[in-house]
Amino acid sequence: MAELLLDEILVPLRSFDLRLSLEADGVLALAGPSGAGKSTVLRAIAGLVSPRSGAIAVSGETWFDRRRRIDVPVDERGVGFVFQDYALFPHMSVRRNVEYARRGGADRYLELLGISHLAESRPLELSGGERQRVALARALARDPKILLLDEPLAALDTHTKAIVRHELQELLAELAIPTLFVTHDFADAAALAGRVGVLVDGEVRQVGTPRELIARPADPFVASFAGANLLGGHVTSTVDGVVRVLLADGTSVATTETARGEVVLAVYPWDVTLSAEPPHDSALNVIEAPIRSIAELGGRVRVGVGPVTAEITAESRRRLDLEVGRRVFAAFKATGTRIVAGGDA
Repeated sequence: MAELLLDEILVPLRSFDLRLSLEADGVLALAGPSGAGKSTVLRAIAGLVSPRSGAIAVSGETWFDRRRRIDVPVDERGVGFVFQDYALFPHMSVRRNVEYARRGGADRYLELLGISHLAESRPLELSGGERQRVALARALARDPKILLLDEPLAALDTHTKAIVRHELQELLAELAIPTLFVTHDFADAAALAGRVGVLVDGEVRQVGTPRELIARPADPFVASFAGANLLGGHVTSTVDGVVRVLLADGTSVATTETARGEVVLAVYPWDVTLSAEPPHDSALNVIEAPIRSIAELGGRVRVGVGPVTAEITAESRRRLDLEVGRRVFAAFKATGTRIVAGGDA
């Protein structure tokens, strides 16, 4: 049996109903935009929200079943919950915050999270990364049957986030506790979870490994959420298995996927290359346009060219001397495109 089972959960929200059936083992991320219902799922598992219908079970133990009138109290559910704002007690030391979860015995958890030296500090004296570690230590001190993390990296700056994400990845692998965390960042989900569910307006659009969501997104939203460029157009010809698609801006691109009519193509930024001169490979789609934007993200650079964004290294940007307004050639293979809407053949 799955470690986490959500069976036809229904929770009415302000703008829509959250309707969810989900099975998960190990670490699962529930990813999607703000307001999609992600945090409500966590609160329902923890017992802080009572669904109108459905059932919730963790490791074979039923915590909620509307039909059978089972609703295990919050303090009996064995949940370790790390809230987005960490919800630490500001007047208590780190040690007392952790001990609050188990009435003593904090040392093991302080050591596990590498914060023993902060035992007598108070939350307001800590950095964002340190506060998160304290919140995790407190959650783990409950010896939980499931760990719930609400946007665990959202409050951290870019530098701290990279460090804590790596630490959290190692910790979750070591703990081997069923874990569900929610995030609006696909990169966080892909780094921390073996499987990712994309939640939009209370509905799961697709569940799969990060690689599966990228390779075969179920719809344009999933593709875009996973980082793809979306190119809308209509099929103009099919010759020897190569389909030509005319985009809205008049650019013609090719795909090897079977299609006709109106379509939406997805191509990922890391599959787009940039050059100052036209590439000579006839198998490539080529878009010539001025650079509209440049954004540096650590050692990677995102460059917007016409309807696409390319992701290149900082060294490539320096070598090509790329600046906003300069005309360049963005190229990507026909085999690197995916049809994510339309295209019925």
